[in-house]
Formats: sequence, structure tokens, C-alpha cells
Amino acid sequence: MGALRAHVALHFARCLAGQRTGSLPAALRLTAFQKRRLIQLLHAFDVHDLGGGPRDVAAKVLASDHAHRRLVDWKDSHARRRANRLIHDSIALVERGYLKLLRGL
Repeated sequence: MGALRAHVALHFARCLAGQRTGSLPAALRLTAFQKRRLIQLLHAFDVHDLGGGPRDVAAKVLASDHAHRRLVDWKDSHARRRANRLIHDSIALVERGYLKLLRGL
């Protein structure tokens, strides 16, 4: 882990000096899945923050047709559970969870 910290410190110093920094070490780069998940979480937070509920998140973020179903079908929907989880996780991310990103997940 010492080599990783040294690389990050050098990267930061070069950035401050206005030099070319190159790419981050592989251990600190987000995977394609992680990038998609973070974008989805931030989108879910925006929808929720503007007053949207789980149906809105399911429709706008997950593009699920389950959001437009009758209440009985919606209550048992996997899209409802996923939308609620996205809202919960997005709030945690925005409130302080982003610090995990700085620590390398």
C-alpha cells in the first residue's frame, strides 16, 4: 500500500505544479460498473431531492415500466425494491459516502 500512496502523492504534486499527471493507478480507477452505479445513484438522488418518490426513480432512473402499474402490482415489484434501495444508497453517498471514493472504495 505504500507504493500506491507514494504514486498518489506524486500524482497530486504534479497536478499542483501544472505538469502532466498520467492516469491513476489501476487500484484507484473506477470500473465501468462502478461508474454506471454512481451515475445512477446521483440521478436517483436528484429525482428524490426534487420530491420524487420510488415510482419516479423507477420510471426515470431505471426506465422500468413497473412504475406505471397498478398499486397492487407495484408493491410486489422488483423495480420498487430497487428504486427504494437506490434512494437509500444515494442519500448515504451524498451525505458522506463519497469519502469512500477518496479512499479507493
